[in-house]
Amino acid sequence: MEKDEFTTLEDRGFIQVKGNEAKVFLQNLVTNDIEKVTATSTVFSSILTPQGKYLFDFFILKLKDDYLIECEKNSAKEIIKLLNYYKLRSKVDFIDLSNKYEAAVISIEKFKEIEKSNILKGKTINYKDKLIYIDPRNEKLGAKVISYLKTLNNLVNELSLKDTNNKKYYNKSFELGIPQINLSKLKDKIFGIENNLDELNGIDFKKGCYIGQENTSRIKLRNKLRRRILPIQKITGEISDKDIIKYKDNEIGKILINKPYIFALVKIVDPDLKEFANIELVCGNSKVKILKPEWI
Repeated sequence: MEKDEFTTLEDRGFIQVKGNEAKVFLQNLVTNDIEKVTATSTVFSSILTPQGKYLFDFFILKLKDDYLIECEKNSAKEIIKLLNYYKLRSKVDFIDLSNKYEAAVISIEKFKEIEKSNILKGKTINYKDKLIYIDPRNEKLGAKVISYLKTLNNLVNELSLKDTNNKKYYNKSFELGIPQINLSKLKDKIFGIENNLDELNGIDFKKGCYIGQENTSRIKLRNKLRRRILPIQKITGEISDKDIIKYKDNEIGKILINKPYIFALVKIVDPDLKEFANIELVCGNSKVKILKPEWI
């Protein structure tokens, strides 16, 4: 986005995690280190199955004495259900605040104008009762504003921001190889690390135990990662979920998200991704290209 543009993200949901044991509870559950979550730092994290399979990803912010999970809105109730499953006797509660907050994105240049100090991924400020943080996955996605409903306009007017379609933001996310829409199609189908959580600062490999840690650490430390979620460009035809991508008659990928942005689980070794990235490939009855993000 341009410096003076912003866009609202109506598909974001919010969950307040509160209670005396909220910090310990989250630390034992999620893939990132809750110690990193402060009034000046937001993290990207996830919840996995005990086998290390991907379930949900989200951002965790500090909300005074509590925590705020920012997630896909259509996953908020499922996440709360899962959190309650693991709650047992922990002194912690979960409140769906999706109807209380809203999210918007501003450019990194505008964030720099507001905050003059060092610019770091996940850096968070409280600006007139609004939490603003640089995307901890990739700063090229700009900064996220978390605001009470109907108060965002105050910030928009004060900073002379112009509303723009959020398609520009999601296009950039696709270009960077970061899926953000229809993530339920990945649920329990891939390992969390195959969803690039390691490259997007979503896993702390030095923290203590969390659900799914054993397989996640084994894949990482023993260099057993063979596939990753990657963006797909359609050349011709129609793409459907589970369509197979082939290179030299060998299966090298499968479509997992077919719209609005196409992502597939793709081999990155045997053969090496460099052999077939950005060339025309057969995918079901269609032709596609596997796009190679700059970070891989």
